[in-house]
Amino acid sequence: MLPLQLIDSFLLNYNIGQALLLVFILSTVGALPLKSRRILGINTIVFGLIFLLTPVAIAKPHYLFLGIALLIVGPILFVSGRR
Repeated sequence: MLPLQLIDSFLLNYNIGQALLLVFILSTVGALPLKSRRILGINTIVFGLIFLLTPVAIAKPHYLFLGIALLIVGPILFVSGRR
């Protein structure tokens, strides 16, 4: 478990959009060894919703457009995956 001071000192240097983007990239890289497009699709949809629902007051507006793009790409990945 990480101490809260470490997390707080990390988040002070970046805005919430950048931190969410880092978590999205790390979770996508973590899901790659599973070789499942369905899991990547679900991951993309979830982070699309997170980016879309993040208030613009604490993140820049271009993260909203990233969320919309992820919500378009995510279902395509999910449907193209094998059962």
